[in-house]
Amino acid sequence: MSTNEPIALDKALASFDALWSPRIVTQVNDYDVRVAKVEGDHLWHVHDDTDEFFLVLDGELRISLREPTGERTVTLPKGSVFTVPRGTEHKPSAPSGAAILVLEPTGTPTVGDRHDEIPDHVDATTGHRLTP
Repeated sequence: MSTNEPIALDKALASFDALWSPRIVTQVNDYDVRVAKVEGDHLWHVHDDTDEFFLVLDGELRISLREPTGERTVTLPKGSVFTVPRGTEHKPSAPSGAAILVLEPTGTPTVGDRHDEIPDHVDATTGHRLTP
C-alpha cells in the first residue's frame, strides 16, 4: 500500500464523498494512515488493544470520552492532534463537519472491539483503499 510518490491529502479527500468511511492513504510499518470526512455523530466504541491517533485537517472534531474519573469531551480545532488511549470508550463527533487523519494498526475496525449499535451513516470497516 505504501507508495514512493507524495500523496496530496486534499486530493485524497476530494476523491470520495462518503462520511465516516476512511480511506487508507499509506501505511507506516504495521499502521494504516487513514483520512475521512466526518459529520454528525459516530458511535460509542472501544479499541481494547490499541491507542487511536487523530489529526484534524479541516473543521472541528469533538471526542467524548468515558474515563474512570467521569465523562468529558475534548474539542480539536483544525491542526490539533489527540490520542485516545486503548481501552477508553469514546465517541467522535463533528457537528459542522470535519476532515481527519487517523493512525491505527492495520486491520483495526472503525467501530472498535466493542460498540453501541452501528447507525446507518457509519461505515463499519477496516478502511478502504484510496482510488485515484
